[in-house]
Amino acid sequence: MKKAFLKDQKFLEAVKASRPSDENIAVWWLGQSGFLVQSRDVSILLDPYLSDSLTEKYSKTDKPHVRITEQVIDSKNLDFIDLVTSSHNHTDHLDASTLNPLFTVNPSIQFIIPEANRDFVSNRLKCDPSWPIGLNDNSKVECCGIKIYGVPAAHEQVDRDEKGNCLYMGYILKIGNWTVYHSGDTMLFDGIQNILSPFKIDIALLPINGKKTERRVAGNLNGQEAAELAKAIGTSCAIPCHYDMFEFNTETTELFEATANNIEQAYCILANGENTSTDMLSLKPRN
Repeated sequence: MKKAFLKDQKFLEAVKASRPSDENIAVWWLGQSGFLVQSRDVSILLDPYLSDSLTEKYSKTDKPHVRITEQVIDSKNLDFIDLVTSSHNHTDHLDASTLNPLFTVNPSIQFIIPEANRDFVSNRLKCDPSWPIGLNDNSKVECCGIKIYGVPAAHEQVDRDEKGNCLYMGYILKIGNWTVYHSGDTMLFDGIQNILSPFKIDIALLPINGKKTERRVAGNLNGQEAAELAKAIGTSCAIPCHYDMFEFNTETTELFEATANNIEQAYCILANGENTSTDMLSLKPRN
């Protein structure tokens, strides 16, 4: 098993020590599509999966979810979180074993979900169905001092409920002068470039595990597609994710890096439990 770059108490100490004291933001990869994004004033968790619930669930099946990399932190130790998101209902993006302990230690936390998934979320997490903040594409909300916009995601297509609400979503976060795009799980779809380009994205968090039918799970962008999408929408820096969690559903970063280098798309490769920041990346806000 791969070692986390930092974990447990050392991770928490590093998070505290590196929290921005100015107008910058810091980004920590927590594994799979999970990220901790911090500014001076707010701490945001994006799609955290911080348990072994899927490994346990599938341990005696023909699709075992064997973990590749150590868990960075137990969510019960993250008692400083203001906002958490779930982009869709798959367990590695909506994990009761992660979220319920997180809610317990953060009683004032705000929770963003796709509006289409409200009933499912309530049933899985045993929470008041009116409590989560629901978004759809073409909608936005302001909470914890930041603006969050909903955008469609295709996993593997842009699916909607009977009311036209997206089942799979990405989120655009406006944090001070910075714009962060967390795609959730997505593949390319018609119009994605036109939807994302106007946001002038500084940092894009994109899956690279691709699609292979033998995995028997919904696909995502592959490394080439992720790098090319980042370039097409003018992203200042792309950070790949959704790999190095489960043996059956992973990829290396080689294709992503080769493509990004070839098309001159700036990027940052993080290990689980590692961070970067807008000042470390020498970024200037695009907005």
